[in-house]
Amino acid sequence: MLIDKLIDVYQGEKDQIRVFASPGRVNLIGEHTDYNGGYVLPAALDMNSYVAVRPRNDRIIRMMATDLGYIVEVSLDDLEPAKKLKWGNYQAGVAHELMQHGYKLTGCDMICHDEVPLGSGLSSSAAIEVVTALALLGAADTKFGTCTDIDMVEIALIGQKSENNFVGVSCGIMDQFSSAMGKKDKVIFLDCKDLSYELIPLKMAGHKLVITNTNKKRSLGAVKYNERRSQCDLALAILKKDLPNINFLGEVSLEDFEKYGKNITDPILYKRARHVITEDYRVLLSVEALRKDDLTGFGELMNQSHDSLRDDYEVTGDELDALYEIALTIPGVLGSRMTGAGFGGCTVSLVKEDKIEDFTKVIKEQYKARIGYDCTVYTATIGDGGREL
Repeated sequence: MLIDKLIDVYQGEKDQIRVFASPGRVNLIGEHTDYNGGYVLPAALDMNSYVAVRPRNDRIIRMMATDLGYIVEVSLDDLEPAKKLKWGNYQAGVAHELMQHGYKLTGCDMICHDEVPLGSGLSSSAAIEVVTALALLGAADTKFGTCTDIDMVEIALIGQKSENNFVGVSCGIMDQFSSAMGKKDKVIFLDCKDLSYELIPLKMAGHKLVITNTNKKRSLGAVKYNERRSQCDLALAILKKDLPNINFLGEVSLEDFEKYGKNITDPILYKRARHVITEDYRVLLSVEALRKDDLTGFGELMNQSHDSLRDDYEVTGDELDALYEIALTIPGVLGSRMTGAGFGGCTVSLVKEDKIEDFTKVIKEQYKARIGYDCTVYTATIGDGGREL
């Protein structure tokens, strides 16, 4: 479909057209820990951003999304963060960052199609960044081969830096890493301090991950996201007075926090730090539970995570809390929590497979009665990371 669309929009031949895909992600636990040098436990979704690309003989990038009716055109020689586009800032940012890393790019024509709902907390932006990087590199080298021929960790870092530097969002590495490195039916146990990771099989034993979208409009670039990061930096600076060797809140043990956390006298900063440090510990307990096939224990840790995000990090809100509270009343639900940055977006719930129909019916009815508009429910499938199709 995308190849035909590219020909329809830009004319020309099918020669040298390549198609790439990269997924969104669901984070099972470990929220707002990535930029604090902590642990996370995400998985790639079988829900992708796609790009069909064909090289040009000049330095112009032309791009169009399938749901938009116009082409955006930029020059590789005139990419600056200050020059915000009507659409395409993420793509332009990735091109800019690739060149900053020494990659030689050429102009190209692109058609983009997104399955990941925008603003859902499922990392649509990271999927766009990773697939754009692959497409731009593919256009620059028609002998590029498969994605195994390049360093996908570097692609993830380039995606993160483009969002930090070009788009202006202080995101961590988890989303891009998940999109680049995900594997079917596996979760990624990632240490964001050094990017060491382990792929852990997700044995669901008659259960499924169910994602419920609040459908609340949100923006990751909102002030509150960057504000949380700044608050964590302030809390870290206070703890460093007693723990001079730490560089991240993710390096602070529960024992050290119990000992030195009282020195964080601002109650807001204290709560922010407490969430990060206890959430880090919950990730470790979750990995242990999954290794033991203890889904009940894992579900309880999911619940504890949401409680902490609501009470200490304060990033949930009425819509996410409604989904969480309703989910816990439904038979067959082992656990539920918000996933993503918060302030809207989605929850992820661990639901017994034969109860998903009941879960969907109840949560839709009660959410609409409580909030006033519909939520959307997806049964999640864990898929592969960035790749050429």
